[in-house]
Amino acid sequence: MRPVVTRRWRPAHNYLYVVTEFIDGQTLAQWMIDNPKPDLETVRGIVEQIAAGLRAFRRLEMLHQDLRPNNIMIDSNGTAKIIDFGSVRVASVMEIATAGEQNDILGTAQYTTPEYFLGEGGSSHSDIFSLGVITYQMLTGRLPYGAEVAKSRTKSAQKKLRYASVLDDDREIPVWVDGALRKAVEPEPSRRYGELSEFLFDLRHPNNEFLNMPHPSLMERNPLVFWKSVSFILAVIVILLIALKPAIK
Repeated sequence: MRPVVTRRWRPAHNYLYVVTEFIDGQTLAQWMIDNPKPDLETVRGIVEQIAAGLRAFRRLEMLHQDLRPNNIMIDSNGTAKIIDFGSVRVASVMEIATAGEQNDILGTAQYTTPEYFLGEGGSSHSDIFSLGVITYQMLTGRLPYGAEVAKSRTKSAQKKLRYASVLDDDREIPVWVDGALRKAVEPEPSRRYGELSEFLFDLRHPNNEFLNMPHPSLMERNPLVFWKSVSFILAVIVILLIALKPAIK
């Protein structure tokens, strides 16, 4: 009797897919609407949870590349979870991608790291920038550079970006926390934090580097108030000149 040979069927590995859990909760974007002025400790807790997710990506040689409030869920227990992996960069997949595919700008403009707009590839510094912007927005309700990052498509334009300090009269935020945020969202990748752990540490512990920095000017702390003040002063000068013109004659 001839032996029966059985062969185990194996599916072809032609597709990449993602399986995720159902999350009963709300996006971080909605959470910020419901909590417009969260305390610093609450913000730290959420940021640390997001960072834990990004570390899991790093261990698998992956970058999220589209980190933003709409891609972070807060479940009914207050746990933050990262969603939407459509823009995730996987190291092994990038090795076989074409040059055109690698240069596509992924993510949402307000949270996309500046180097992507120069056609450069992402790195571990890229997700740190996005996390820094999200942290800044949770504390202030605005963005550190407004909408200017997406408009800055050259190195020269990015050097002109001006960080708007979180230090204002409405919130009691330590100067060293502002320093940590400023470093996390630096337009130049090499000047940002090298590791997520460094950013998280500086959010909780005063860094002497930031304590010794000069107090930011009104222009940095609140550009809108600065320019309104300048306009007011110029208007007063014009009125005085008009009023004094007959006397000068």
